Amino acid sequence: MALFQIAEPGQSPLPHEQLFKLAAGIDLGTTNSLVATVRNGVAETLVADGDHTLLPSVVRYQVDGVTVGQSAREAAEVDPSNTFISAKRLLGRSAAEVAALNLPYHLMDDQARVARFKTPRGAVTPVEISAEILKALADSAESTLAGELDGVVVTVPAYFDDAQRQATKDAAILAGLKVLRLLNEPTAAAVAYGLDQKQDGTVAVYDLGGGTFDISILALNRGVFEVLSTGGDSALGGDDFDAVIAELVQKKAGAQLLPRHKLQFAARAWREALTDNEKVSVEIDGWRGEIARDEFEQAADVLLERTRKACRRALRDAKLKTDDIHNVILVGGATRMPCVRNTVATLFAREPLTNVDPDRVVALGAAIQADVLVGNKRGDDLLLLDVIPLSLGLETMGGLVEKVIHRNSTIPTARAQEFTTYRDGQTAMVIHVLQGERELVNDCRSLAKFELRGIPPMVAGAARIKVTFQVDADGLLSVSAREQSTGIESQIQVKPSYGLDDDEIATMLRLSFERAGDDKAARALREQQVEGEQLLEMLIAALAVDGEKLLSANERAILETEMEHLRKVLPLGSSLEIGKHISHLAKASETFAARRMDASVRSALAGHNVNDFDVEKN
Repeated sequence: MALFQIAEPGQSPLPHEQLFKLAAGIDLGTTNSLVATVRNGVAETLVADGDHTLLPSVVRYQVDGVTVGQSAREAAEVDPSNTFISAKRLLGRSAAEVAALNLPYHLMDDQARVARFKTPRGAVTPVEISAEILKALADSAESTLAGELDGVVVTVPAYFDDAQRQATKDAAILAGLKVLRLLNEPTAAAVAYGLDQKQDGTVAVYDLGGGTFDISILALNRGVFEVLSTGGDSALGGDDFDAVIAELVQKKAGAQLLPRHKLQFAARAWREALTDNEKVSVEIDGWRGEIARDEFEQAADVLLERTRKACRRALRDAKLKTDDIHNVILVGGATRMPCVRNTVATLFAREPLTNVDPDRVVALGAAIQADVLVGNKRGDDLLLLDVIPLSLGLETMGGLVEKVIHRNSTIPTARAQEFTTYRDGQTAMVIHVLQGERELVNDCRSLAKFELRGIPPMVAGAARIKVTFQVDADGLLSVSAREQSTGIESQIQVKPSYGLDDDEIATMLRLSFERAGDDKAARALREQQVEGEQLLEMLIAALAVDGEKLLSANERAILETEMEHLRKVLPLGSSLEIGKHISHLAKASETFAARRMDASVRSALAGHNVNDFDVEKN
């Protein structure tokens, strides 16, 4: 069996063997995203945002460029309509579905097939927003690995339907990535834990991220990872627990109406603080109060119950009892909440495993799978047997659904079933492909429609029409229909109703190539503007405190003149011009900075002698 190690955060990266192809696993998360790789047998997450491995899944659109990550997140309060948070929740949804979420973005047409938002950079879709995140991760990985990626594995929630999976793959293609496979997030976690622990058995993967919840039951046996059942809620995650806190604070504030977006944004920090504290003080828009962990947990129990129900259902689907589960793996940052860990421990009658960072485990597992799929094999192949999350079927007479492939069927798979005509002389048949567990068409999701024409006219029920469903390893579907007596056939690669068509993707790719130079220049300009603005802010604050004490009138005048030069060039100057003035100002402020440092050291040493600073050596 192939063995891999898991690198700890901050561990020095190992040199890469250039004979191996470069592959990466990408965890496209609702709140944060990560990219990981395997180098010389060690799976490690890579730096993706400054010095951090976690890249906030936030994208901000401005006239002069697009920013992704922490800098975009920090702008969410001041520019909420152009700063997209939790865009993963929007993938595969229609414009009407997005409109119902009451988000702060400017939806261009709430009845359109594809949701499009108005931004200073023009109209953008959830696919394009996600592509920006994926591209940022890929760029970081290629910079670290000093080479172009040969392929990536991108993870998706196990409960993502076909529309959401296709939208994810479209985003990766738009980002210029070669997608080796879409991999269910719980399966990726099992890969990381299974290999790390070298342990067989039946495992429950409880995955509560920022915006989605998944529960999967997997059987691990000598390198074979088989998903026995899966379930969850694609609209439940840490964001919803934040909303509980936001509602609690608003109730405490009473008649004082607090700003909704700012409240939701701050609630995440308060929730995280409650992980380690019994109470947390809150302050927003002049209102001050306190939240206790027990009142939060009581209010959040309705959300926890939704996860309990999904877990019980997954156990029933796998035909297992709690006693049959050997280990429980926690995935997703929201599983750090004590109430979540207590819920899991009580439900499964055992403490969950937590020795791999729940934020990193999915990306690490995806990296291990990518390393295998790209051809960097070590020992025996790793076999992953995923399942489809929802049943696939056809509409039959009376608006009923006939399931062809049932949920939790192992993929890749192909199933065929024969159908017939219901009218005398019928020469054509509409094949309506559906996804869902309900019995009526109106209660299931429509994926595609196509026609089979040329059926020989016969009495009703005489024709034999074989319909074949094929689901590939990514969980994507193609359907074909064949009239048996004539061999007439029609088929379709199912493109979900709310995805982007091939022409739209091709156009976006072409524009991304055509504008690559402009985008690069715009980014360079904005980076210089930000650096200049930060330098000015720092000097203004420093002068207010120490300017009169540490500078002569002439020195201060020279410094303020350079500051004014930079201030004037920032709005309209080129990146080269701005960079030149930043250098001039930095040089002009060196003496001031040195004097402030000396003053700070003298202040720290005042009243002490050298013996006060002796440090016991180990």
